This record gives sequence, C-alpha cells and structure tokens, in this order.
Amino acid sequence: MQSELANAPFLILGGTGKTGGRIAERLAARGLPVRIGSRSASPAFDWTDRSSWAAAFQGARAVYIAFHPDLAAPGAADIVGDFARLAVGMGARRLVLLSGRGEPEAQRAEQAVIASGADWTVLRCSWFMQNFSEAFIVDAVLSGEVALPVGDVGEPFVDADDIADAAVAAFTDDRHIGQLYEMTGPRLLSFRDAVAEIAKASGRDVRFTEITAAEFEAGLGAAGLPADLVGLLMMLFTEVLDGRNAHVADGVERALGRPARDFRDYAAAVAASGAWGGAE
Repeated sequence: MQSELANAPFLILGGTGKTGGRIAERLAARGLPVRIGSRSASPAFDWTDRSSWAAAFQGARAVYIAFHPDLAAPGAADIVGDFARLAVGMGARRLVLLSGRGEPEAQRAEQAVIASGADWTVLRCSWFMQNFSEAFIVDAVLSGEVALPVGDVGEPFVDADDIADAAVAAFTDDRHIGQLYEMTGPRLLSFRDAVAEIAKASGRDVRFTEITAAEFEAGLGAAGLPADLVGLLMMLFTEVLDGRNAHVADGVERALGRPARDFRDYAAAVAASGAWGGAE
C-alpha cells in the first residue's frame, strides 16, 4: 500500500497557470509524480465537463484545486464542493485549495472543501503580483498605461512563488493539515503605487490612469471578452477592491517560516528578466 501511495501522482488543477505551473515544477524537482489537470492535458480536465473529472483524478493521492475562471464566479463553490467530494470518494488524502480574500463565494468553497472529509489546507490569497507580468495587465504595462476603475485603495499583492512554496509545504508536511493561511505581501500598495514601482524598476514610462467602471466595461467588451468574464472582472475591480482587503496578514510567514516577498523585489526581478522591455 505504501509503495502504491509513493507512485500516486499529485493532481495539479490549473497546472499550466501562474500558481499551478510553479507547484508542478517544485514537486517534479523533488522527484514526486505530477499530473497536470487542464483541458489540454491527457486525460483532459475541464471544470465545465464533469465527465472529465474522474479520469483526471484516477489514482491521485492529493489535489491542488485552482478553480477557473475564479472562485468569485457565481456557482463556483457548489462545483468545487462536488469535485472535493468526488476526490475524497476516490481516495484523495489531501486537498489544497487556492482561495481569494474578501470573496463570499470563495469562502463558501473553502467550507465545502473543509466539509469534504479530506486533510485540507486553504491558501486564501490577495491579488497576485504576477498579474502585472504574466496575466492581462502585462499588455497594459507594455503599452505604457495601466487604466483601471480603482482608486487609491491599498492591496497587499502576494507573490505566486510564495503561494507555490506554501502549497508544496502543505502537500509534504502534515503540520499544515487543517490550516487556513491568509497570504499577502508585507505591505499595502495601491495600483497606482504598484505601477510606479514597475516604472522605476524597468526604467520605462508607465503610468496609471483611474477610469470609470463604465469605461472599463466598455473596453472589455470592445476587446471581445465574453459577457460572463466581463461580469467577473467588473465584480473583482468594483466590489472586491473596495478596501475590504486593505490589511496585511501573516499567512506566508506562518506557512513558510520566512517573510513574504516584497513587491519591490518582484518588480526588480521581472525588470531584470526583460519581460517589461527596456527603458524608452
């Protein structure tokens, strides 16, 4: 039985994403078996196709649950709860959930995972620093203007590498069972502050512009985004970024025994990599 468990893979849902990809790399580097859960994997995993769930899970010992498009989406908690119960019924020993701060639907999903009967760990995370370099905001940074419908509310941006380190720790050390880690960076920055730090680190002329919610929604529509994704982004920028999360937490230090990475260090590393281009 022990040898069977040793060969059982870790299923990483969203295993090609910002956190999942990092987790998969770290587990593989330890010589641990990894299975990627995504629509492009084999077997494929698709949150919208429940018939794909069992085949993707088959034989796995543990699962990293990253819901697409976001746990804040309506109905996400019910879907995650159904998956968690299926995983436990098929022999899952450990579930690690990527959750979000200040999102009622995300917190419902946390409760569903906790109630599943698995050994669970919840990583409740603030906005990722990597949204400025690996997600939709990077194009705006490269254009020289980041225009968003958010004022000077503070956000404790968290590093995806800290999240990945915490997830791997949760998979490999029993002391993390039953723990909810609220993960943030070490200080508050507004989006304006963050863009200023990116401009300084990269040597580029990048500015932040506050726009209205209506202007933001019109821009998303003009870009051809589907209505449900537009609605989700509007909710995240106009509701979740209302100051409810304007405080730091100690989840990174509790999970890893070290301070959380600062946005300034993140910006310096990305700038050095050339991902934002050189000075204009």
